[in-house]
Amino acid sequence: MPKLYEYLGLIVFFYANEHEPVHVHGVYQGGECRAELVIENGDVVDIVFRDVKGRRPLDPGQLANFKKLVWAYADDIVKKWVDFFVMHKSIKPERITRNL
Repeated sequence: MPKLYEYLGLIVFFYANEHEPVHVHGVYQGGECRAELVIENGDVVDIVFRDVKGRRPLDPGQLANFKKLVWAYADDIVKKWVDFFVMHKSIKPERITRNL
């Protein structure tokens, strides 16, 4: 389970056995949400946020933080997806300490 980011207690990660489309999970105190990145011609054109079946959703404040982070780091998320799932590189997690 490669952790990508930690932001105000929110953890953003890939599950190690993920599948396309490119997406990340955000968890905070037992709540979880998923963000699917819609990519056209190599560019992120949209992000679809979904609850995770069988998991409690993120509370509204943490969902807002998750959305801000995923939009701000969308291109980096795609790069990390390719690094991890295609190039089989390890991912170094980042702690984000500034407000987004």
